[in-house]
Amino acid sequence: MSKDLLKPLLCPSGDVDMPKSKIFGIIGGTVETPELVYLDEVKPIPPELLTIDSPVKPSEIFRIAANCIECRCKHFDGAECRLVERIVGRLPAVVETIPDCAIRDRCRWWNQEGEAACFRCSQIVRENYTSSDLLTYVISGEA
Repeated sequence: MSKDLLKPLLCPSGDVDMPKSKIFGIIGGTVETPELVYLDEVKPIPPELLTIDSPVKPSEIFRIAANCIECRCKHFDGAECRLVERIVGRLPAVVETIPDCAIRDRCRWWNQEGEAACFRCSQIVRENYTSSDLLTYVISGEA
């Protein structure tokens, strides 16, 4: 059995305090229309980034992947991620080709929803205070 098959799946909407968190993209675009710029490889989170006293959180400017915490996450139903299910079911695709992504082989969203998740991934920002009502609903899971 491959060593990679033994590794846990990664949450592509992680935060810096989650286990084994790494940066896999930088949030670009505009506040109203964010767009993920994927890195060629995952990067460790610089320790100084965690100590900066700033009103901006790292998850507002970076996309962070971390080990999926499964049942400890409000979006996990015991078998699947309901967040990516809502993303695929309610948000439009924002790219026409699957972007190169350094975490795809271990990504929970890719493993669950395939290409449909990748077509929508670049619009997701964990900390986005100016999201559309639809994006806010999809990410929060609340009406």
